Amino acid sequence: MDTVGTIEMAKALAQHKIITCLHKFYTAEELQPLFTDDIADFVAVSSGIKNDDVEFLSKLTAQIPQIKFICLDVANGYTQRFASVVARTRDKYPDKIIIAGNVVTGEMVEELILRGADIVKVGIGSGSVCTTRIQTGVGYPQLSAVIECSDAAHGVGGQIIADGGCVVAGDVAKAFGGGADFAMLGGMLAGHEQCDGELKELTDNSIKYFME
Repeated sequence: MDTVGTIEMAKALAQHKIITCLHKFYTAEELQPLFTDDIADFVAVSSGIKNDDVEFLSKLTAQIPQIKFICLDVANGYTQRFASVVARTRDKYPDKIIIAGNVVTGEMVEELILRGADIVKVGIGSGSVCTTRIQTGVGYPQLSAVIECSDAAHGVGGQIIADGGCVVAGDVAKAFGGGADFAMLGGMLAGHEQCDGELKELTDNSIKYFME
């Protein structure tokens, strides 16, 4: 969510020791001032798996060696290319904590951890703005995925993030109850002053549209 994973959000959440996964569209120059103090312990830089993404990540870590968390983020982690990028990222950055996803089955969680991921993001289709189920017909009930994937991850020494589907505080509790080590929030934080993007007020017509 490129309007939620912002520098300002990272500064605010770091005060509560909460990790922010920044969106992919910042430049190295924009990010560098963020890593001048203890905030680095609570910030993950995000990257895709295209060649340009990999090259930019290399440039970013060279300019900002304080980076501790790397989040390799794709909508569907079930590709050989994604698993290969995870492995190459581990080889290149042995001292970094690698977050990788998204997947929803225990077998793929184990695969990514064995390839080098420390933490796997679990969730396909459950996020409030996710269109994967609509476009591809692929998805998995979130709590079921968390239960299955947490058991698999813990069996090989890894951890998981329950990513998506948290609408109210009780959903966060369910994620932890299902065995998740972390819960990722997007929509619950949207619209705060630390977010980017344009804030729009709902009209009677738009409310009617959403109700339909």
